[in-house]
Amino acid sequence: MSKKFILVLLDGLGDKSFAELDRQTPLQAAHTPFLDHLAARGCNGLYHAGFPGQALPSENAHFAMFGYDPADFPGRGALEALGAGISLDRDQVAVLAHFVCVREEEGKLRLIRDKVEASQEDAGQAFDRVARYSAHGVHIRLVPAKGLFGVLVLTGAVSPFITDSNPILDGRFLSAVMPFEKKAGDEKCINTAAALTSYLSWSYGRLKDAPFNLARENAGKFPLNALVTQRAGRLRDREPFHVRNGIKGVSISSGVVYQGLGCYLGMDVIPGAEKDDPGQEIQARVNAARRHVDQYDFIHVHTKAPDEAAHKKDPLLKKKVIESLDQGLSASLPGLLENDEVILAVTADHSTPSGGPLVHSGEPVPLVITGPGVRVDNVHKFDEISAACGGLGPVRGKEFMYLVLNYLERSRLAGLMDAPVDRPYWPGAGRPFILE
Repeated sequence: MSKKFILVLLDGLGDKSFAELDRQTPLQAAHTPFLDHLAARGCNGLYHAGFPGQALPSENAHFAMFGYDPADFPGRGALEALGAGISLDRDQVAVLAHFVCVREEEGKLRLIRDKVEASQEDAGQAFDRVARYSAHGVHIRLVPAKGLFGVLVLTGAVSPFITDSNPILDGRFLSAVMPFEKKAGDEKCINTAAALTSYLSWSYGRLKDAPFNLARENAGKFPLNALVTQRAGRLRDREPFHVRNGIKGVSISSGVVYQGLGCYLGMDVIPGAEKDDPGQEIQARVNAARRHVDQYDFIHVHTKAPDEAAHKKDPLLKKKVIESLDQGLSASLPGLLENDEVILAVTADHSTPSGGPLVHSGEPVPLVITGPGVRVDNVHKFDEISAACGGLGPVRGKEFMYLVLNYLERSRLAGLMDAPVDRPYWPGAGRPFILE
């Protein structure tokens, strides 16, 4: 068996420090004997998918980790459409949308509650009332994805270069939908912004007095009386993962954006087991990786648990989730570590703060790589501070995939050209020499 690379990605693992944790991050404060064991047997460093201080969403960070340039990113709306099984043509635009509670104030809409809880029946009625709309020659179709979240598919003279209407923070007014400044004179951008503005206004009118919303208000619940939009995207040309990196990859994950990204990049996707206990969930996904290790060169094993805990703005909860993940990894990873052909990496895509107003934050995250041939440094604890003293140093963006290829012994010596296209891997996909 040739060498294999297993990436265990603990989404949103990095964090800020908190007084209630004695000025430590949740990862520093957590009891993680197995992750510490990995740090002691491997090489450590800090990873950031972009620039230090830059807050990245998961999809952009993964795009970089998988070896792609930010300029080639298609937009999250397009990825979620693919992940949700929504048919999307190359000339259509996909925009994320979800139902919220707002209050009208002199023609403006103030966001009262961004994250609203609702029954499946109420969500279904909300989607049904605003499912289709046309304006400015643009046809808009709202497709449910999960819960109160869906994807708007825009058809016509449309462009993805428009701003979000979602202000993110409760208490703020919904933002105007406008073309990007650099596209201010683009007719398609102007048309798209006008059509989406018309649709959001119409949706508010359709929802605010809907019988199911009046019933919710009478029961003391937040009404689902508006939609907010964000992260428009469109499918574009891209190189498949195996062409770009010369290796066959698979993603074991849950969540439509990760499945959509895998589909977009031509990676295989195995739906990850979903369990209430984070440790049991990561254990099941690592076990799935063990079953498929012979079939792939690169296996991405993902869990959203640390990120979801951080979004609840409770550092103690995130600490507890991290400790559960450590137990799950301890129960599942040793079997892979015994394989002399397996290189293992554990890291995160970004930091998610357990306090404060930010959705994600810009601190780098710890990275450990261990396996045959990997240097062993003097780090003995897996956290954001200890990792900074490790032998990997700072790793940025696409550099991660160069490390993968290096440890797989597929890294091409710069300057060699065994194929017409300059690739980071060796051997290249060139043609055999044929005698004349």
